[in-house]
Amino acid sequence: MTAVPNAVPLYGPEHAADPQRSFELLRAQGPLGRAEIDPGLVVWVITDYRAALDLLQDSDNWTKDTRGWDTTVRAESPVKEPLQWRPSLFFADGEEHAHLRKVITDSFALLDPQHLREVTRRHADTLLDEFTHTGRADLVAQYARRLPLMVLNSLFGMPDKGADQLMSAMEALMSTVPQAKQAGEQALTSYLGSLYAMKSTRRGRDLTSWFIDHPHGLTTEEVINQVLITQGAAYGTLAGLIANTLAQILSDPRYRGTLTTGSLPIRHAIDEVLWADPPLAMYSLHRARHPLTFHGRAIETGDPVMVSYAAVNTCPHANQAPGEQRSDHKAHLAFAAGPHACPAENLVFVISAAAIERLMGRLPDIELTVPAATLTYQPGPIYRVLTALPCRFTPQTPDSRRTTRGSVPVTA
Repeated sequence: MTAVPNAVPLYGPEHAADPQRSFELLRAQGPLGRAEIDPGLVVWVITDYRAALDLLQDSDNWTKDTRGWDTTVRAESPVKEPLQWRPSLFFADGEEHAHLRKVITDSFALLDPQHLREVTRRHADTLLDEFTHTGRADLVAQYARRLPLMVLNSLFGMPDKGADQLMSAMEALMSTVPQAKQAGEQALTSYLGSLYAMKSTRRGRDLTSWFIDHPHGLTTEEVINQVLITQGAAYGTLAGLIANTLAQILSDPRYRGTLTTGSLPIRHAIDEVLWADPPLAMYSLHRARHPLTFHGRAIETGDPVMVSYAAVNTCPHANQAPGEQRSDHKAHLAFAAGPHACPAENLVFVISAAAIERLMGRLPDIELTVPAATLTYQPGPIYRVLTALPCRFTPQTPDSRRTTRGSVPVTA
């Protein structure tokens, strides 16, 4: 058995400032290496494209069930919430996973893309109206982190006022202060309970109602946990994707132009970010069902293995033909692959594109107030999240707001 190498820390400011350095250290160990995702918490991390696909497409040798292992994660850890087992499709295998996933995919299929865009634009306008008259904004705190929860709150059937409660709960849950995290859990439980009570007595054309009425007949607990896991996953991904793509557009002259000048489209920027700077940088925790050798490593029963989407996508041989630009094709693993591939990929694209298009359309001369190289990211192994995105633009008067003309095209 090969000696276990020193674990590479993926949770501190050094990793946040230069993740590629961490990936190089991991790659030096082979297709998968040892990494610390929290002080003292060591897992195997895949950095190789082929190895990632081999894991993600193999349900016979690997399980998504984290029970037992998740108790080793300290309560105040920022990775506790996304890795803690729940009765949801994220942590289920086989028939149970297929049973829960069918509810999600069938319900998502009922969402009309045009309705998604309209809901996103409506909430985007609400946020933009709060700061377009000032000439300055932090697009992370004032836009990218708030908009996804407002949209999700609507898609799951809650009145708009519920978004504030959902936002407060999610923010508290991400705290490393135990008291704040506990308060966040209580607030989220209250929100989800109110949502289920409302929809159990009065259905609507929303995801919660479709979860409840699905022929698979989910229990109350299963419905609530599918809502919870869907909102939690979509929130982090959407917030990061909107912010990271805006940073890309505002810092790269290829994207700045008008609808008639041939600038690259928003969808191109989104794809480029999903290749090089995915908001969900690492996830897909699997555990070995039995001892096995995987890409040259001896893995013991129960050993946790995660996929670094960011490292896999930037791997030198990541499914890229010579001379091909990665953003020109969709082979990135930002949405994972196999039976547990993200079921909300289309939803994420529609919402993020509409959010960016709306902002760029209303603020066509927006620009960064700091050099792009000085932008910083929150430390952590799972999400790649900007701490701030400070910008300036020409202040708008009330009669100049709600402009719908875009400065960056959505599609090619």
